[in-house]
Amino acid sequence: MEALGDSMKVVVKVFRRECHRVLDSERTTIHGADGMHMVLQLAMAEVKKQRGGEFKVALSDVLMAWKHLLLDKLHLPPPDSARLENYDLIREAYDSFLKRSNTVDLLDIFSMYKQLRLADSDPDEPVSPIQMFEFLSGNMEVSGLPDSSVPSTPSSSQSRRCSSQVKMAVRRVFCSYLSLLVNAKNDMASALTLDVPDRALGRQAFTDVKHAAQNDNTSLFLAVTSFVRAIQLGGKGYAPAESDPLRKHVKGLSDFVQFIDNLEEILGEVPDPSVCGAKLVTAIRSVLVKGRSSEDAVYAAAEETTTELKERVRQLHLIQRQSADGSGTGISPARPKAYAVNHATAYGGRDTVKVLMALLDEDALKPPCRNKADLLSEDQPVLSGAEGTCILTLFRSPEVSTGCSPEPLRNRVQSRLDLLKPKAEDKVIRSQFACTYKDEELPLNRVLEFPSTSQVPSCVHAAPKPKTPPAVDEETTTDVPTSISENKKQSSEQRGVALGPRSGNAQHGLAGSRKKTGARMQNKGNKRKQVDSDQQGGSENEPPQKKQPTSVSVKVPSKNVGKTSSKKKLIAGQGKLTSFFRV
Repeated sequence: MEALGDSMKVVVKVFRRECHRVLDSERTTIHGADGMHMVLQLAMAEVKKQRGGEFKVALSDVLMAWKHLLLDKLHLPPPDSARLENYDLIREAYDSFLKRSNTVDLLDIFSMYKQLRLADSDPDEPVSPIQMFEFLSGNMEVSGLPDSSVPSTPSSSQSRRCSSQVKMAVRRVFCSYLSLLVNAKNDMASALTLDVPDRALGRQAFTDVKHAAQNDNTSLFLAVTSFVRAIQLGGKGYAPAESDPLRKHVKGLSDFVQFIDNLEEILGEVPDPSVCGAKLVTAIRSVLVKGRSSEDAVYAAAEETTTELKERVRQLHLIQRQSADGSGTGISPARPKAYAVNHATAYGGRDTVKVLMALLDEDALKPPCRNKADLLSEDQPVLSGAEGTCILTLFRSPEVSTGCSPEPLRNRVQSRLDLLKPKAEDKVIRSQFACTYKDEELPLNRVLEFPSTSQVPSCVHAAPKPKTPPAVDEETTTDVPTSISENKKQSSEQRGVALGPRSGNAQHGLAGSRKKTGARMQNKGNKRKQVDSDQQGGSENEPPQKKQPTSVSVKVPSKNVGKTSSKKKLIAGQGKLTSFFRV
């Protein structure tokens, strides 16, 4: 059926030449049979999710809906089977996806052909609806069109299937990158290239990008580009907030945008379409084979696809140049306006875009994949990390925990009790100079068991405390710590005795002075003992001895109550350090 292949090329050519009459954009791309299957699968899963189900659809349901869709858009009689449930909602979701992505399918082109063709030069009806239905259903062999690429020398049936599957996925990635250069709104192309090669952008990152695009009512690629540009050029006042979910994927999204920028730079700087197309394909091939060995299936598929695309770009450029020289009217998409500011620079890459669109149109005319399970199932060849190329898996949001634990009730109760148990505080090891630290407040047991003289008893009628005999002699019990003025008075008296005139009572005076000196030294020792007893801490390295569990009472000294109560509470060990520097 070589005539059918040529007729379909005529339909697409007429559409590309006159699409500016019916479409808002001249860079609208075309979905082939495989792309239409993917979009239909997404539309059915979305409708099922809206009806309260899961974002999942069976392969048999997709094939049934595909038959209904072809007959409906070709205006053919409906099938003998019953009408598909929720078909109107599925058709609405399908058309909405195409419009949002600035794309059309082959059925839309076929329906617009009568409106766009010229009566004098174009044939009336090159393809009949029945022929179009048979072609898209996969029941008709068509020559003259690019067939699904299959390796020439497979070793076995299993290797033939795997190699064909890998090469189909690799070629789809090449065409998706080139499609983004032509149509930045193509969400299908963005989904196939966002994490190929691996950029650490898995399902969660794609879900965050999808939600950002829905909130801004824009495409996936434009949502990513606007976020990265705001990070790079926005500044402090215009940069996205730290709570933005895309903040977690800045590096991967920046790498993706940077690679597209490199492709666009090649597109605008190289004027020759053949050379430019070869450089674009080589750049895509370099990122796909990076880090892979030559024995890898992806490496071999990328090498073969690169060679095929380079040769086809060169042929298409030669054909377009010959047709332009013969007719004298070279028409290409995105024609710059005469009043445009960048009128001179807007021509950069225009001829290359025209060649790329012709290449993508030929890829859209490719016959549908025979094995729909390889195209639509979740078991796809791995091209990036741990993620496959299945569109349904990629568009499905990751599962969110509902809060229901699968653990038994006994385990959940025990884990809850473990959380409610008080945790033991870590013991702090202090150095020998711990007295210089201002610690937090003492524990409650130390405050109650070892009160200082400045604390007032909380109970008016305290229980009588059992009296214990003093451990010191009478002289030390009668001594009370004196103030600084009394110390000065004693020192002045001592100086007066030492400098007084000698007399017959020198021996008596000397003995008296020695007696006073001994008493003074004894008073100093009593002071140190008194200060240490006020601290109730004993040695720095020994814990204080606990008292018997009796009622708490505070012993208030009988003398100098006002003086002792007015003193400030000392830090543990400060009394020793102060007395040491006084000597």
